[in-house]
Amino acid sequence: MSEIKQFIYKLKPTRVEMLRSGLTPEEEKSVSEHFHYLKNLCDQGVVVLAGRTLTTDETTFGIAILNASSEQDALSIMTHDPAVVKHVMHAELFPFRIAMQSAQK
Repeated sequence: MSEIKQFIYKLKPTRVEMLRSGLTPEEEKSVSEHFHYLKNLCDQGVVVLAGRTLTTDETTFGIAILNASSEQDALSIMTHDPAVVKHVMHAELFPFRIAMQSAQK
């Protein structure tokens, strides 16, 4: 059995204006699919956490921290994200390690 590693992928909207002026119908569909995709992976224990900054300018970004057996598996998860597939968000993958985590209550 291979060791589980952690990765983080950073997401940036390809059209930052969508955060200020609203989503197009296509973007709305992609973002909804993106949410459900990550929620499903979270329920499986693959996604440790996911979220986004609350800024609405070019500094905004989202992250997803993943458990994966390899970088290739993590890359596959990232590239199959509906928001990435449909070019609503641009994503970059990085090896990652959680150094501290609060106890779940």
